[in-house]
Amino acid sequence: MSVTFLLPGNVDDPTAVSGGNVYGLRMCERLRARKIAVPGGWPQGDPADLTESLAAVPDGGVVVIDGLVGCAWPEVITPAAHRLRIAVLVHLPLGDEAGLDPAVATDLDTREWATLRAVRAVVATSPWSARRLVEHHDLDPFRVHSVPPGTDPAPLATGTDGRSRLLCVAALTPHKGQDLLVEALAEVADLPWTCACVGPLRRDPAFVERVRALIERHGLTDRLVLAGPRRGEALEAGYARADLVVLPSHNETYGMVVAEALARGIPVLANAAGAIPDTLGRVPDGRVPGILVPTRDRAAFAAALRRWLTEPGLPNQLRAAAVQRRQALRGWAEAARDLSDVLENLESTWAA
Repeated sequence: MSVTFLLPGNVDDPTAVSGGNVYGLRMCERLRARKIAVPGGWPQGDPADLTESLAAVPDGGVVVIDGLVGCAWPEVITPAAHRLRIAVLVHLPLGDEAGLDPAVATDLDTREWATLRAVRAVVATSPWSARRLVEHHDLDPFRVHSVPPGTDPAPLATGTDGRSRLLCVAALTPHKGQDLLVEALAEVADLPWTCACVGPLRRDPAFVERVRALIERHGLTDRLVLAGPRRGEALEAGYARADLVVLPSHNETYGMVVAEALARGIPVLANAAGAIPDTLGRVPDGRVPGILVPTRDRAAFAAALRRWLTEPGLPNQLRAAAVQRRQALRGWAEAARDLSDVLENLESTWAA
């Protein structure tokens, strides 16, 4: 089976690392697929670039289109779906991005609704997100498939003193919630900790400036660093030193950072947002390998941080659960097989 992936133009940009880009690249690699990086700042790109990219695929070809690229352009995707076998990969519904003007969010939501109805399959990155798409867009559940990401094996993190080194890995955008993290950390400034926020800084410059201003206002500039994007050895070094991964996201359709932390035996403190509770999971005796708090609740996040930093035995208990949980994580080979099954079904039903 020959497969083509249409991915955002920045998919190979080391300063624009994202879970969605990693997913697309790893699936391309595993499926030995053709990759087309569609230029433009999606979802508000130039539809002519999307049209040109689709035109490069022969009639009847199997195409996986990243939702960031394709979901806002039903006028391009709908006619192409008569010629090609298209699956749309949705990481996050376009209208769910935090900070959007309500009118823009509504328009994107309407466009996505039309796009997802035009294609033969929709791929979601978790069972939670598959249910969300079915309910939100009133889709046929038999056309929506859950294909969660894989996780690479990794060595156990050594950490520092077992408590004080915190790590947040996420692009600085409103829905990732770093402003809430700063406010929560300010409430435990009387305790010893340092935190590195690793992730792209160019997605939302106004939000980045807001976070910087909060850090300065609370006098945390020596303890909380916006480190920018890292990958490869630099990112691995950050994980190796981490005692706790913190993820204050307001919404996650999977939460690859959670799985990456567990792969290294690092507990996670996160908002119970979207698919995060499922991704964090439990070990066989029912323990959670981290702490979950209500979404958008600064006081609850701060209280959980204080527990982590002060409660005797808690870090060791959660780390033991995280080490146990890592044994159940699925790899990229399994994830790729699941996606391949979906795409093969597109081929078998093409004549229907």
